[in-house]
Amino acid sequence: MGTTEALATFITDFDGAKIPEPVRAIAVRGFVNWAGCALGGARHPALLNAMSALRPFVGAPQASVIGRNERVDALNAALFNGISSHVLDFDDTHMATLVHPSGPVLSALLALAEYHPIDGNTFVEAIVFGIEVECRIALGVCPAHYDIGWHVTGTVGGFGAAAAVGRALKLNTQQMTWALGIAATQAAGLREVFGTMCKSLHPGRAAQSGLSAALMAQTGFTSSMRAIEAPRGFAHVLSTEQHFEKMTDSLGTVWHTLENSFKPYACGLVIHPIIDGCLTLRQQHQFDPADVTQIDLKVHPLVLELTGKSAPTTGLEGKFSVQHSAAIVTHEGKSQARQYSDAAVQNPDVTALRKKVQIEIEPGLRVDEAKVTVSLRDGRTLHHHVAHALGSIERPMNDQQVDAKFMDLASTVMTREQATQALAACRAVGQTHDAGAVGRALSV
Repeated sequence: MGTTEALATFITDFDGAKIPEPVRAIAVRGFVNWAGCALGGARHPALLNAMSALRPFVGAPQASVIGRNERVDALNAALFNGISSHVLDFDDTHMATLVHPSGPVLSALLALAEYHPIDGNTFVEAIVFGIEVECRIALGVCPAHYDIGWHVTGTVGGFGAAAAVGRALKLNTQQMTWALGIAATQAAGLREVFGTMCKSLHPGRAAQSGLSAALMAQTGFTSSMRAIEAPRGFAHVLSTEQHFEKMTDSLGTVWHTLENSFKPYACGLVIHPIIDGCLTLRQQHQFDPADVTQIDLKVHPLVLELTGKSAPTTGLEGKFSVQHSAAIVTHEGKSQARQYSDAAVQNPDVTALRKKVQIEIEPGLRVDEAKVTVSLRDGRTLHHHVAHALGSIERPMNDQQVDAKFMDLASTVMTREQATQALAACRAVGQTHDAGAVGRALSV
């Protein structure tokens, strides 16, 4: 049995009752986090532009656009909700691969749940299979796949969406293998477009392609049975290295879903230790940002590779500027969605502070580790070493912190009463008889 078929067999045949409770719990936490991020992105220009462009082609009102009052066809709901859930760069991250697992999986699955009702237990199990397969395929091609320029969320996300939807639809193994193959041939997403609206297009399109892949496979639409591992398949064509054993070893015993992490800050994950360090120094020493003469950062090499935009001009670019994050946190003491608006990036005081940021690569530092030094006009030099950033596996956000994040993001589009009800619906999704009702609770 090849890799593609082995993964398909796991998706279709594994007994959901054997999924460990911690795995189910982190799947629900991921749902809450994803829903909050989608609510927060519901008014973003990226989503508005996409909806404006595609509105003439939208089909029957089958599923909700989260945080809005529109209902659209399921395929476009998956696309739009994928865009809104990722555009703030506030969604979950599998640190080992940098894939954002929930965007493609949940955007596809919730759209299906409104069109084709499924119960809450099936919904939660489908989340688990989608994220697990997505992370495993990413592990099998990363880091080489990412290093040569592919955005792994866009390329691998379609597999996760297809796996989740296929599990919910109860596809047989033949159909599921085809679904993974249909997703494989649609894999796309370039790192070159980071800092533009296209980055959020990737999980949206992955959700849409994964949903369509499972639906097409259900009708008998065929694909290769070896679309992942074949010489001209996904792994060989889109990566210079392949680790197929990581895709299939210990299926159902080792759960990579447990390695999913959640962001406390609305920007690229590799910047988080720098934010932690700047926040700690600001809170501990209560200095005036105007008195800062220099901010020195010692970081992992990936920080500059991914987030080295030294002179961002838009909020989206600011999410990929470690200089902006250090400056805005030092200036405002926060790093939420509002700190990555166009206005925040273009603030003259923040721009001036950004020019005082100096960055040095230090060999041996982990990705979630950083050293921050702030020099002040009065001669003081303040230091802080962040061993692990908040939100990492070593310092995870708990349910209460994720719920607070949801409420803050939801406040941009909902009343507090609506947000409280929507949060309760998300938390209880595993017990509901109709998971699609949660999608409707997330519309306004």
